[in-house]
Amino acid sequence: MLAMAEHDHHHDKHGVHLALVERLRHQAADVRRLTSGLPEETLATPTVPGKWSLKELVCHCRRMEEVFGERFDRMLTQESAVIVPYDNPDTDGRFLELTKSPTEDVLADYLREREALCLRLDGLTPSEWHRKAQHPQFSRYDVHFQVEYMAHHEAHHIYQLFQRRIPLGKLPH
Repeated sequence: MLAMAEHDHHHDKHGVHLALVERLRHQAADVRRLTSGLPEETLATPTVPGKWSLKELVCHCRRMEEVFGERFDRMLTQESAVIVPYDNPDTDGRFLELTKSPTEDVLADYLREREALCLRLDGLTPSEWHRKAQHPQFSRYDVHFQVEYMAHHEAHHIYQLFQRRIPLGKLPH
């Protein structure tokens, strides 16, 4: 029985790709849920001194959607695309610009862009999932790695949203 399960796992690598896309969809819904029902002033007020507010976390998620989306564009259209690390969000002009917009607008853009990305990823062939790029911090870098990296990175920030939402009362369902 184990041999069959191992065979199925290796046989359905593309199923792993599609499960990652669903994970991105679920995570976007979590960002939405954890920020729902709160006024702008509350979203913009840090609940942990010296740490990002809920609004700033949403703005970071939105900014990373742009960064990762641009990387996917390059990886899928260029041979041996070179990926530049994203080092300091606090000094990123685009991130700072996003923090000046209403959270609801930033969130709506994030959700729209996320679904567009998911639809694009849903349509990739297995070989496109393994188009390679060069990244100075990672020796093996392809579309699959980038999607998984994106999911883990965002999960970290969703946990921060959860932690910083707790002092504001009952969590939304």
